[in-house]
Amino acid sequence: MNAPQHHFSQSAIEIAQKLAKTFAETAAERDKQGGNPKAERDLIRQSGLLGLSIPQAFGGQGADWKTIFKTIQTIAQVDSSLAHVYGFHHLLIATVQLFAQKEQYSTWFEQTTEQNLFWGNTLNPLDKRTTVQQISADEYIFHGDKSFCSGSIDSDILLCSGFNAQNKLLIGVIPTQRDGVSFLDDWNNMGQRQTDSGTSHFEQVKIYENELLLNPGPLSTPYSSLRPLIAQLIFVHLFLGVAEGAFEVARETVQQQKAWSKSLVENAVNDPFTQKHFAEFYVQLEGVRLLANKAVETLQKAWDIGESLDAEQRGEVSIAIATAKIAATNISLYITQNIFQVMGARATTAKLNLDRFWRNVRTQTLHDPIDYKYQEVGEWVLTGKVPDPSFYS
Repeated sequence: MNAPQHHFSQSAIEIAQKLAKTFAETAAERDKQGGNPKAERDLIRQSGLLGLSIPQAFGGQGADWKTIFKTIQTIAQVDSSLAHVYGFHHLLIATVQLFAQKEQYSTWFEQTTEQNLFWGNTLNPLDKRTTVQQISADEYIFHGDKSFCSGSIDSDILLCSGFNAQNKLLIGVIPTQRDGVSFLDDWNNMGQRQTDSGTSHFEQVKIYENELLLNPGPLSTPYSSLRPLIAQLIFVHLFLGVAEGAFEVARETVQQQKAWSKSLVENAVNDPFTQKHFAEFYVQLEGVRLLANKAVETLQKAWDIGESLDAEQRGEVSIAIATAKIAATNISLYITQNIFQVMGARATTAKLNLDRFWRNVRTQTLHDPIDYKYQEVGEWVLTGKVPDPSFYS
C-alpha cells in the first residue's frame, strides 16, 4: 500500500492544532477507557508530523527544535498521552542521530518518512532484565522483559536495549514485528492511561550488528549525551501543555458562571478572588514559557554545534533544562489541582473527567525524582559544577 502524500502548505503548528482539536472531542472518554489509541495514532501518521524531526536529506522536514517542541506542547494541551508517545517518537529519532552515523540510519529514516512509521520505546536502561548474548560475528540474541515501554504497542519500529555479560548496554533498532517481540498490555495506571507504557517481552529475539547503535554509542561524547536532555525538555513541554489545557478549560468555564452567592458582583469574571487565582495561574505559566524558550534555544545551539560540542557547552544546556523542568513540574501540579478552586463543585462531575489533567502530570512528573533536579541546579549555583551526563540528566 502506498503511503499518502503530504502537502505542507500548512505549518506544522497548524497541523498540530487541528489534531488537538480532533483529539479534544474524545480525550475525556478515552482517558477513562485506557488502552491503545489506535485511531488517533493513525491520524498522527496521516498528518505527516512523524517526519518533522528527520533531516530533509532523508525525506523529512528537518524542523528546528522550537517547532518540534511546540507541536508536542500543542497536543499535550488536550491529550498528554498522545503528546507523550508522539514526543518520544521524535526523541527516538534524535537518539539514533546522536548514537549512530548517517550510513547506518539513512535507510531507517527514509522508510519512516515514506511509510509514516511510528517509533516506539523499549529502551529503559534502568531495567536490566533484558540480556544480550552474541551468537556469531554479527548476530545477537535479546531475551527478557522491559518495563515502562511507552508507545511500543502499535509502533512500527522499536528502539530496544539490553545488557551483555560484561554489563555493557547495547541499543538496537528493529521492526516491531520482529519474531519474538510481544507486549503484555499491562499498563493500568492512574494517569497517562493511553501511553501503553507497560511491559515488553523479548523471547530470543535475533538482532544483527548493523542494527546496534555502536558508533559513537550512548553517552560517549558531550554531543551524544544530549539525548537525556531532549527527553527532559519533552517533559517540560508536556507539563506546560497540560497546565495550559487545564487553564483554558477553567477560564472558559468561569467566563460562563455566576459569582459565588457571597460575592458583591454578579458574574464570576468580576469576582476579585477569582481574578487573583487566574492572575497566579497566568504569571506562573508565563514564567515556564520563558524558561522553556531559553532551554530550547540552548539545546538548539548545542545541536547545531554537533560533534564538536564540549562538556561546558553541554552543561549549560543541562542547567537550563533542569531549571525549566523544576518550574514546569511544580506549576503543572499546582494549576491542575487548583483549577477546581475557581470552577466550583460542578467541575468535579465524573462526566467531565477534569481530574485527568492532574492525574496525567502527577503520573508523568514521577518519571525521575524532581529532588535530584533541585540538587543539580543547587550544586551548580553554589560550586559551578554542571551535572554529569546520565540517562536522566
